[in-house]
Amino acid sequence: MSLSNEINNKFWLDPPWGDGHKKYRLGLAPIDKEDWFESDISSELKEHKRRLLETRYEDVVATTDDSVEAQNILSEKISTSENEFPDEIANISLSVPDDLCVIESNGDQRLIAASVCSPSYWDLTKKIGKSLRHIHKPVKTLNKKIGSPIEKFINNAPLDKPFKRENWFIHGNDKRFYLEPEGRPKEPIEQWYVRSERETICKYNDAYSLFAINVRFQPLSAIKGYDEARIGLIKSLEGFDSKEIDYFGGVDKYDVLLKYLHSL
Repeated sequence: MSLSNEINNKFWLDPPWGDGHKKYRLGLAPIDKEDWFESDISSELKEHKRRLLETRYEDVVATTDDSVEAQNILSEKISTSENEFPDEIANISLSVPDDLCVIESNGDQRLIAASVCSPSYWDLTKKIGKSLRHIHKPVKTLNKKIGSPIEKFINNAPLDKPFKRENWFIHGNDKRFYLEPEGRPKEPIEQWYVRSERETICKYNDAYSLFAINVRFQPLSAIKGYDEARIGLIKSLEGFDSKEIDYFGGVDKYDVLLKYLHSL
């Protein structure tokens, strides 16, 4: 059995949507520095990253010309023995399970360096060098719900103090690599997966912050054994506006999912 198919009781008792949280919200809570990264990187995940770094480097790593200092400072915060790739952010990413995005803490808060090997509806080549406000444009209501609050948060965040939030998606399988949004998955809904993302942000220098994303999967069908999680997911979905439904995968996917959840 793959790790993606192992039912995690802890996840379902405390799912990322809680008792029906709005999906697009800031939701950041402070954590201890030693909990910045949840675990060591597994051999399976490290191989996934290395394979993409070796075969699709320009799709998964991007940097701006002025990001060298930010990457070097980060390498002092996160030690790595890797040095085979030209960008330090790529080498650092092989030491932790998370994808890594370096953001300016001030000014336009541009994304200036990133290694993203498990994207969900996210094409790094179209985001690098852009401000957070520009990055949030695909969901027109997102800047109001998250964009402005996260800008203020990064400006005022304490130094070297990580904060955590949980995000989630629904996919037709447990593949990690989705550059573009998908519509309704072709797989039967009984085979769909919840993709959860443990997201942290830490201002590791007055000028730079690190946004890190650790992706995990759970089979959606497991929700039938956790009624509170099922009810919470229905409530969260029913709180979507039309733009959020479009970004989520469209009305067809949204309606099929709600119908399935109500049927359990």
